[in-house]
Amino acid sequence: MRRLFLASVLTLCSLAPANAAPRAEVEALYDAMLMEKVIGIMQEEGLAYGEDLRDELFPGRGGAAWPALVARLYDADAMDALVLERFDALLDGVDVAPLLAFFESERGARIVRLELEARQAMMDEDVEEAAKDSLHEMRQEGDSRLEVLDAFVEANELVDSNVVGAMNANYAFYIGLMDGGAFADEMTEEQVLTDVWSQEPEIRADTLEWVYSYLALAYQPLSDDDIEVYAALSATDEGRALNQAIFGAFDTMYVTISRALGQGASQFILGEDL
Repeated sequence: MRRLFLASVLTLCSLAPANAAPRAEVEALYDAMLMEKVIGIMQEEGLAYGEDLRDELFPGRGGAAWPALVARLYDADAMDALVLERFDALLDGVDVAPLLAFFESERGARIVRLELEARQAMMDEDVEEAAKDSLHEMRQEGDSRLEVLDAFVEANELVDSNVVGAMNANYAFYIGLMDGGAFADEMTEEQVLTDVWSQEPEIRADTLEWVYSYLALAYQPLSDDDIEVYAALSATDEGRALNQAIFGAFDTMYVTISRALGQGASQFILGEDL
């Protein structure tokens, strides 16, 4: 949900810098939401994920070539350029003025900063576990903040959108492995799709826990009114368009990287030198 993933290893890189300059107001919104910094965190997550992937798929192999491959893939500048280009395209025809007004306000800027700090903090496994424990306590005690978070999650479709994004990335990674010949037996795209769908309940459960733990941590300093105002903005036509643009842009990035990473990983699985 929060990490993820070259087509002939070093040749795919469709994460090339965008050619068309985004509209000034869209770029201002992108900057106000600290999207470049969010992508910086995603880069850190991706590099760490690369090591986890090696341990799972080809432990003890890959030498210096694997981290070099992962670092080339998770290039923050290229990721940023791709996301901004797609973000701009998906907001075509949308009046971003009310969105920009919110995120440039004192309240909006504070919310974005808290979201960023919590995302960074939860890269630490101890912090993530503590956030999950805190959420569990809130549920046991029937904390009224959970109702506020429920409304916010629903307004932003955070669970469904994250589940779809994770499954799209997983599918792309499997297809990348297929492209690279990592499967000993013939495997069809239909079989891949079936396997990915079998993961949906687990992905949904993990997503629910992570999203609520993250939001409870990030929004702890906020009043209920702050969160309700933010949720109300998200429920407007402009707010819904913004959410679709955010998830659509990151989905494009993750699917591109995931398929490429699968292709790259397949060569290490097969024991080939790059």
